[in-house]
Parts: sequence; structure tokens; C-alpha cells
Amino acid sequence: MPFTDNFLEVDGCKLHVRRGGSGRPLVFLPGASGEPAVLPFMEKLATRFDVLVPDNPGYGQSDEPAWLENIHDVAYFYLDAFAQLKLENVVLIGASMGGWMAMEIAVRNTSRLHSLMLVSPAGIRAPGAEPADLFLLPPEDTVRRLFHDQSLAEKRLAMPMSPEAIDLALKNRHTTARLAWEPRLHDPMLPKWLHRIDVPVSIVWGAQDRILPVGIAHELKRLLPRAELNVIEACGHRPQEEKAEQFCELVFRFACK
Repeated sequence: MPFTDNFLEVDGCKLHVRRGGSGRPLVFLPGASGEPAVLPFMEKLATRFDVLVPDNPGYGQSDEPAWLENIHDVAYFYLDAFAQLKLENVVLIGASMGGWMAMEIAVRNTSRLHSLMLVSPAGIRAPGAEPADLFLLPPEDTVRRLFHDQSLAEKRLAMPMSPEAIDLALKNRHTTARLAWEPRLHDPMLPKWLHRIDVPVSIVWGAQDRILPVGIAHELKRLLPRAELNVIEACGHRPQEEKAEQFCELVFRFACK
């Protein structure tokens, strides 16, 4: 079943959602660069799940609501969105900034969740694992750091940027600064509440992640001792793209229960 583009009004915010497939609902929350197109991993997941990929509030084609002040606002927004969509038994997957959002959702309320998968998430700090400063890196360096396989970076860098794409990139960057400028890319209050997550959790990380080093994965596993941890070799910050087949198999094994 092909993906469709939908717009949903929640809390005065127009939310853009791509949706495809059938089965148990799976919500994939993207990172700071968004997911501007339907990628192969989404299509494969849609063979077994009803896949929803929103542009997070303030990102992509979604509105930038005046009430959006911090990551907690995003968490409450998505709880309202899940209720409005009447989603139950949701497999919630969050990548990078989206993984941080997913954790903030889950510490507040897991009643609509089946399970939680965190893919190289921001949101916490770890001793000796310093994140890249996304606000200081030149755009080309940021793209190169996303991937271990630099041919994927070259392919992305070679794609022409339309004026509309440039505007969306600036919008995404502005919202990321709004949510994660100070403190950088984490919520110092989050670790003490992670114990409230009472659904199965899987952590997925690229061993060669140069945006959020894999040391953060081990700290997150310490904070979530019952979570499973999967470190993917020869992989950077985007396992869902760089190792799409392996990533989808992890999702199917973990969430099809």
C-alpha cells in the first residue's frame, strides 16, 4: 500500500504525516533533519505495520506553533495526537531528536504504547562521549558525520537543493535550536524519570556514530537495564538508512510480538 500525505490539526498545530501499510500502528519520529521523502526502510516496515511518519512540530511541512517552547511541549503534543488518532498498542520508534521526543513521551504515559525503540537518540549525556555540536558544524561536515559509508554522504551532498528545501532546512535548524540549544541536546531531568518507562525498550546505535557517540548508548543501557542494546558495526548515525535491512529485521524481531 503506497504512502499517503495527510494533515492533522492537533492543539492548534497542523501536523504533516506520511502513512502507509497496515497492521499494528508504528510511529517513527524523525531527527533534526526530518525525513523529507519516503525511504526504503519505511516501505519495508509498512509490509507489516501501519506506519506513520510525522514531521515533528516546527519541522518540515508541519506548523511551527507559538506554544512550542521545549521538548516537553512536544511530548504532550504527541500524547494528544495519539489520542486524537485513537492509536493503541503503538510501536514508537524515535531517531536522534525524535528518540529524545520518544523518551519524553514514554516517561509521561505509556498507556498507548506497545514498545519503544530508540535509534541513536539525543536526550541524555554520558561521561567521555561528547556529542558533535550541530550548531557549529558546517552543513557539509554534518552530512559527512551522519554516515560511516561516505558514499552515502557524497550521494546526499550531490542532490540539488531547491529554494523550498533550503527554507525547510532553515526551519528545521531553527526548531532544533529552540528545543536543544541550552542545554545542548539533552534534558538534565530526563535520566531520573526513565524508570517510569514500563514497556519493552530496544536501543539501536551505529558503532561509528560521529554525531552522538556510542558511549551514550551504554549510558542509556545503564539507565534502562531491562532494555536490549543493539550496536550495529560499520554504521553511523542513521542505521535506518545506512543499514536499512538490518534495522528493519531488528524492528520485526523486537516489535512483532
